[in-house]
Amino acid sequence: MKNFLFAFSLVALLISCKKSAEGVDNMILYDDAVAVEETTPAYEIKYKSIEGDVARTVETEAKIIKTATLRFETQNLETTAGNIKQAIGKFKGQVQSDEERNEYNTVSRSLTVRVPNESFDNFIDEISKGVSYFDRKEISSRDVTEEYIDTESRIKTKKALEARYLELLKKANKVSEMLEIEKELSEIREEIESKQAQLQYLENQVSYSTVYIYFYKTVAEKQGATVSYGAKLGNALKSGFNSLSSFFIGLIQIWPFILIFVIVFILIRRRIKRKKQ
Repeated sequence: MKNFLFAFSLVALLISCKKSAEGVDNMILYDDAVAVEETTPAYEIKYKSIEGDVARTVETEAKIIKTATLRFETQNLETTAGNIKQAIGKFKGQVQSDEERNEYNTVSRSLTVRVPNESFDNFIDEISKGVSYFDRKEISSRDVTEEYIDTESRIKTKKALEARYLELLKKANKVSEMLEIEKELSEIREEIESKQAQLQYLENQVSYSTVYIYFYKTVAEKQGATVSYGAKLGNALKSGFNSLSSFFIGLIQIWPFILIFVIVFILIRRRIKRKKQ
């Protein structure tokens, strides 16, 4: 009878823990059963904890992801690239990608740079020196404070739930009960790892801003106005001679057909003459 009561209470406790976790996942951003509006500042968000249904305020600094895209023309590609790399070293940034292109009448280079968030504005000002105008200059920011707090609070909730299941595992006597608890623990740990990876990604994006830099140089065409009339005439004569040579080479390649044509032509002509006589 005691074992039956213990098993019944264990199952009931497992169900209540699972429902509690699901409930927290679905309504973390609540304050006394009232949803927080989108206009609420992220650093004032309140949520309920399974450790006790007492709402508490989470305070954290704003988490802003900054991004910039710059495109401009330069007279010296190497000098500009050197200045940008000097600025990267000055503000302790890092080059994520570096690509060069040589197209029809332009040579260009594109860099993707990550710089510390606190140096973002100074870095933009530094690489903008000497640029007369930008073909494109876009600077954007995205506030992920609410997402950051939500992810962080869910991790805490899952860890608290994990601790409860570990306590139940210590008290379990049957193999079936142990397996059931371990299954729940495995799912909870997977969710914790997923949320931790998401939180780490947000921290990385907030800590280092991304700057896309594209600069190019226009080069003059190698043909056209720079070619003299005499050079053009010489090129035309040379081209005509090459065409004539190609024609004779083509005739040589089909000489058997020409020979057959000549023989047939002679025979037909003789036959016509005989008929006239």
